[in-house]
Amino acid sequence: MANQAGPVCRLCRREGVKLYLKGAKCLSNCTFDKRNALLPGQHGLARRRKPSDYGIQLRAKQRARRMYGVLEAQFRGYFDRAERSSGVTGTVLLQHLERRLDNVVYRLGLAASRREARQLVSHRHFTLNGRIQNVPSAQVRPGDVVGVKERSRALDPIQNAVSLLQNRSVPDWLSLDAEGLRGTVVRLPEREEMELVIDEQLIVEYYSRR
Repeated sequence: MANQAGPVCRLCRREGVKLYLKGAKCLSNCTFDKRNALLPGQHGLARRRKPSDYGIQLRAKQRARRMYGVLEAQFRGYFDRAERSSGVTGTVLLQHLERRLDNVVYRLGLAASRREARQLVSHRHFTLNGRIQNVPSAQVRPGDVVGVKERSRALDPIQNAVSLLQNRSVPDWLSLDAEGLRGTVVRLPEREEMELVIDEQLIVEYYSRR
C-alpha cells in the first residue's frame, strides 16, 4: 500500500467509503460518486453474497490500513503494540496511526492528502522539533513541533494545501500556526477526533481470531 502505483479511486469503491487518497480531487470529479460506489472490476454490477463475519472484519481492517496508507506488516505491528499497551486496544491502535508524522502533516492541512504528506516527508521537506525528518511513520508526542522546512515553503504542493487551509479544520489535539507553517501536538487524540468511518472493534476481532 505504501507503494500503491495503480489507480487509487478503486480502493474507495472496494471499501465502500471515500478514503480521500487524492485530497481535494476527492471533493469534486470523484469516480466514487460518479459510479455510485460500484465495486471495481468487470463484476461490479454482479449481485454479491451477504458477507460473513470474517469478511466484515477484514473489510474494516483493510479500510483502516488503506486510509492511513500502511503496509500489512506495519499495521499488524501497530496492533501488537496497542494490544500490549494499557487502555482500550482499538483506541490505542488508532492513536498510533494518528500520531504518524505523515498523518499529522495531513491533519494540519500542510498537505492535501496522506499520500502527498508521505511523499513530502520522504523528500525531506518537513522538520520535527527543528530537525529534518524523512520517516513518514515517525511517531509524534505531545509537545512536538512539526514544520515546513524554510526552503520548501514555496513548493507548489505545500502552497496549494495552504490555500485550502481556510476550508479545513484542525483537530483540537493539534495547534496550527498558519503563518509560520508549523503545528504543535497538544495532546493525544480522543476517539471522536479520529476517523469515524473506522470500526476499531471489528479490527480487534479480526486479529483476535487468528
